[in-house]
Amino acid sequence: MLQAIRQSPNYKWWAFTAIGIGTFISVVDTGSAMVALPDIERHFNTDLATVQWVVVGYALAISVLLLPMGRLGDIAGRKKIYLIGLVIFVLAAGLAGASRWINLPTLIGAKVLQGVGSAMLQATGMAILITIFPPHERGKVLGSQLSVVGGGAVAGPALGGFLVSFWGWEWVFLIHVPVGIVTIALTFLLLEGGQGVRRSFDWPGAVLSAAALLMILLVAGYGDRAGWTSLTILGGAAGSIALVAAFIWWELRTASPMLELRLFKRKLVALGVAAGWISFLGSSASRFMMPFYLQRVLLYSPKEVGLIMIPAAVCMVVVGPLSGRLSDRFGWRIMTVGGLAVGAAAWLVLATNLSQDTSLTLIIAMLMVQSFALGMFFTPNDSSILSAVDRSSYGVVSALNQLTRNSANVTSIAMATTVIVTTMGVKGVEPSLDAVDAVSPLVAEAFLAGLRMAFRLMAGVLIVGVVIAIIRGERAEQPPAAAERARLRESAPGDSGG
Repeated sequence: MLQAIRQSPNYKWWAFTAIGIGTFISVVDTGSAMVALPDIERHFNTDLATVQWVVVGYALAISVLLLPMGRLGDIAGRKKIYLIGLVIFVLAAGLAGASRWINLPTLIGAKVLQGVGSAMLQATGMAILITIFPPHERGKVLGSQLSVVGGGAVAGPALGGFLVSFWGWEWVFLIHVPVGIVTIALTFLLLEGGQGVRRSFDWPGAVLSAAALLMILLVAGYGDRAGWTSLTILGGAAGSIALVAAFIWWELRTASPMLELRLFKRKLVALGVAAGWISFLGSSASRFMMPFYLQRVLLYSPKEVGLIMIPAAVCMVVVGPLSGRLSDRFGWRIMTVGGLAVGAAAWLVLATNLSQDTSLTLIIAMLMVQSFALGMFFTPNDSSILSAVDRSSYGVVSALNQLTRNSANVTSIAMATTVIVTTMGVKGVEPSLDAVDAVSPLVAEAFLAGLRMAFRLMAGVLIVGVVIAIIRGERAEQPPAAAERARLRESAPGDSGG
């Protein structure tokens, strides 16, 4: 039966199902854990700043390990790394749930370990799929995978709230054990064993990239709290620059680099990655700032805020596959340029109309438009980048796309927070988000002035992305290996293609 499935025309969708379940549970985990934090805080009798490391440690582990795991999958075999990641994810989920009867450091450590497994899943899952689907359906599979991610983002908070309310916060983690075991079995049975490339793994490059990313993310995430001009942050920024320089120096000289930096000589890769980073830089802060605005200024309850945010998430689920199919048919430029332009327009509308009595209909509509815009951009942009690289680099390039999103998310929140608290200080109120309170009209208006300024800045960032997407071009470039094979075919005597 398994052989029949693997040989059937629908095998690619069986493979998508196996990978999709793993992707779904890794995305659901983040949203459900966020909902559980208040109960975890009370259970261990600690503070929010400490318990936040349950989520922060998980996110940092994913970010710093994406590139190494993507390259390891290219070398050792993506199915192998994906399966190992699933096993680690499931074991760590069990340990995280059991930590209820141990202590908080065990929970944080388990979540960091789970982040290691999730990095292996995220770095290799998409690379597996784009090798199974034909090139002319690359946009379709990328868009379908985006729908899985969007569905996980919607389901995470809802599932977390249900589990915490009826079974206890430990089940937010324990629920992944039975689901993960089924997913491991499906992946093992359904996916064919892919072979890696015979190259040595770049350990120095992996260490340097992980250290650089960790320091960059910590500086971006904590710069506003510690003060951007503090010695700690300035030292961290200097250390980040030194580590990035060392990574570039090493990668350009080693025989088997973890990330082939010469790929960035190709316009589709370099400008595609830049446009992708800018798209999330100009969008991601909304997921943090809008709930803050809705709860602190408009006085909606957390449950109501969750319901308000659902239409935008559903919009991403619907648009992702559609944009992928359209880009397969009509090309990338119209989708990427249009998506970024529409996103910028949505922020400008909100920046003009935000107040202490803004219509909820307008807020939901603009959030849906912005989500539509991001879904319109994301799939075609990733497809264009992958079209310009060899199959042997799909893993590390897919991981690079994931890393682009994660790092831009952190930077976007840091940028928006800095703009808002600085504006609040200029307006003569306490420059802190903790001080925002609708009971004080002066503080609320100062916060709104900062939020409007942040949205204008985000719109400006997206307009820069529009320019990059326009000049990047449309026509796919042949990857180096493909170009060399084509050159040899053309130069072969007597080869006329027939």
